[in-house]
Amino acid sequence: MIDPDQRIAAIRAAFPPEGLFADKDWLLSPEPFLVSAKLGEQLTKLGHRLNLFNRACNELYQRSISGKQPAWIADYLDRGKPPELVEYSRRKQFRADLPRVIRPDVILTEDGFTIAELDTVPGGIGLTAWLNATYASFGTHDVLGGAGGMVEGFRAIVGGQAEILVSKEAATYRPEMQYLSRMAGDGAMHVHEAESYIPNFELRTPISLYRFFEHFDLPNIPSVPAIMQAVAEGTARITPPFKPYLEEKLWFALFWMRPLREYWRRELSEQHFLELQKVIPYTWILDPQSLPQHAVIPGLEIQSFEELKHFSQKQRELILKISGFHETAWGSRSVVLGSDASQQEWQAAITEALAEFPAHPYILQRFHKGRLVDQRFLNAAGQIETMHGRVRLCPYYFVIDGKAELRGALATVCPPDKKLLHGMKDAIMVPTAVSAV
Repeated sequence: MIDPDQRIAAIRAAFPPEGLFADKDWLLSPEPFLVSAKLGEQLTKLGHRLNLFNRACNELYQRSISGKQPAWIADYLDRGKPPELVEYSRRKQFRADLPRVIRPDVILTEDGFTIAELDTVPGGIGLTAWLNATYASFGTHDVLGGAGGMVEGFRAIVGGQAEILVSKEAATYRPEMQYLSRMAGDGAMHVHEAESYIPNFELRTPISLYRFFEHFDLPNIPSVPAIMQAVAEGTARITPPFKPYLEEKLWFALFWMRPLREYWRRELSEQHFLELQKVIPYTWILDPQSLPQHAVIPGLEIQSFEELKHFSQKQRELILKISGFHETAWGSRSVVLGSDASQQEWQAAITEALAEFPAHPYILQRFHKGRLVDQRFLNAAGQIETMHGRVRLCPYYFVIDGKAELRGALATVCPPDKKLLHGMKDAIMVPTAVSAV
């Protein structure tokens, strides 16, 4: 049995030469984050449900633009986006294209878990691949996805050879993608700075591209028009697809809208619809349009989102964030937790959100506090101690032959005073494994 200090030494020795996150550190732990067999099974099943959800989202948008569903659905999803990008995303040859990586942000709660949001351009793929391989080598725990599951899954979705395009905006994650590329072996993958990438589509056809940049960043990448043309002509394929509507957070609000309830029931099946209701937090789109005098906003029982400004701190167990297509829409940059904000800060945030609606819709979401967990880690003094913190799990599902397969899950354990759970220097990051107990 390897003692904790030996494991920490082995973990440090295993760090790849290219690093993983540029200029980012985290706390090391001698063991993975352990979940029950029941939770492990739930996480495995979640991938299938989220894949069905993505398909249903894509289909709902298509029906909205064709007149088979209300036009206001596509109107919400297309707000603020360049008309040429909207037109491109609607082309028939891309109709069935979906993201091949699905990563929910799962918060463990006292009652189970909730999904804060879905990410189809996620960081952490290379990091989780390295964590799985490193901790699996100890031979004491079965990490979710297996030692090589992340690398194998990524190779399966991009094909035998691929070009990975990482923007300057996402430069923090370039080292982990370089590690992933090296682990794929045989020169199968090449990592490029997206802004300086010069494609050669005559080299091989079709060329496989992995997009590690957001849609709002497209004007900063000179080769994007050529890439889009090649994808349209079939001489290149890209994942995630150029479909900005699929990357909006307001899908969770559409999921809860009563006029669409029967659509979701039919497309997902009754069982999967009810199961997703348990884990998708109630969400609203901050649309400032007026309601009839007899109407109220469901779940808030107010007639106007302006009334949110007068909510007490206890009533403000709510998350406010921009829906998408904006530089603040990722990495928790636009997130405001109502109960943590002062009355003045909250009022200013609501005012801004309502004013931005025509171009950048915001969403409001019920906040579910994470339950406390224990995880050992190496402190600054070089000693092993236990953090009593809150955890975010990021399971990675790779859609292979139409099926979502769980290939790994990154656990981020944060200090208990942190309400927004994400990677930070005082957080522990480890792979997830199923407890043998």
